[in-house]
Amino acid sequence: MDYACARSHQHDKNRFESARGRQMTILVIMLFFVALLPYALAAHLAVISPQDPVLHIGSSLTAVCTISAELEITARSLYWTLNGKRLARNTYKVLSPTESSVTLHQLNGSLQQSGDNLVCHRSNGEVLAGSCLYVGSPPEKPVNLTCWSRNTKDLSCRWRPGSQGETFINTKYILKYKLKWYGKEKDCEDYTGQPYTCYVPRDLAIFTPYEVWVEASNQLGSASSDVITLDILDVVTTDPPPDVLVSRVGDLEDQLSVCWDNPPALKDYLFQAKYQIRYRVEESDEWKVIDDAGNQTSCRLAGLRAGTVYFVQVRCNPIGIYGSKKAGIWSDWSHSTAASTPGIDRSHIGSCDSKPSEHNSTLRKELKQFFGWMRKHSYGCTDVSIKLYDQWRVWLQKAQKTHDQVLQSGKS
Repeated sequence: MDYACARSHQHDKNRFESARGRQMTILVIMLFFVALLPYALAAHLAVISPQDPVLHIGSSLTAVCTISAELEITARSLYWTLNGKRLARNTYKVLSPTESSVTLHQLNGSLQQSGDNLVCHRSNGEVLAGSCLYVGSPPEKPVNLTCWSRNTKDLSCRWRPGSQGETFINTKYILKYKLKWYGKEKDCEDYTGQPYTCYVPRDLAIFTPYEVWVEASNQLGSASSDVITLDILDVVTTDPPPDVLVSRVGDLEDQLSVCWDNPPALKDYLFQAKYQIRYRVEESDEWKVIDDAGNQTSCRLAGLRAGTVYFVQVRCNPIGIYGSKKAGIWSDWSHSTAASTPGIDRSHIGSCDSKPSEHNSTLRKELKQFFGWMRKHSYGCTDVSIKLYDQWRVWLQKAQKTHDQVLQSGKS
């Protein structure tokens, strides 16, 4: 077969397969409509009233299924289901050869916000007609509306849906905001985060207060929260402090040094940061919090256990941005950073050295008392006490090493 014949043959083959594909598509569509035909006819020949009612919790409902004589069945042969569960016969009533009713009392809230399915069936189980029941309550006034701005660039708000919370039917919440003295009311549009939260990503003014509130509505009513007034600068939070570093303090077995950087997103803002530190031992979930870290970017943890792994986190509160007099909002905690304290040197334990002199014994007793006092009063990040404590600890360790070296040289 020459090239021209081969090309013509391939073209005819492609055209045949394309026509065959179209025929298969048409056949599938026809079969689909044939399968739906009985249901379409039944829907045309039977109907439930009322159709898709909205009811308060505790209400009663009487629904009627009316069938056409064309079905050649009587209402006495019908039965009802609610959410797929067959209803008791004593709830039915035959009103006429073509009408069957069912009565439901003390309705509970809908099991799904899309409505409960009330269905009228033929005796063989075929669905004749259906109605969605929306049983719930009107929304209550949203409460606990709080908002925060990350680095003055955006606004996030969170609220609770009222004391009862659940309305059982679809309820829409809209966060609204506007400049207090002028400006057009706007709707927040990003509800993709946590439930009952909304996010405004941009186009926010500073040095001008906003009014913010939440409106809730469903088919049974509506309610609005209290209006809160805020300035973006008064509700600023920031990112967790970066580059948290935890390290040992020489050979001191009961201390660790913690340092970190200021939040970079606020480096161009006039503000005073406040920091908190928390730490825990590796085998525990209980955190100890240091509230007095102040605005410094380093801290010394004292009174720790020797030879122990500690996890440390830091968070920041940006205070007084551009002169705001409101307390800021704490950032999230930084990722955990781990470090271990040195173990206690026990090389001298078990040696047969003579007892120290009475002078050294008295001195050690006094230092032990001083150690207890310092440990009690140096908790946190107090620089002056820590420096004194460090000096004492270094002196004590040097004295112990000198004493051990003297003993070793004496033995040799």
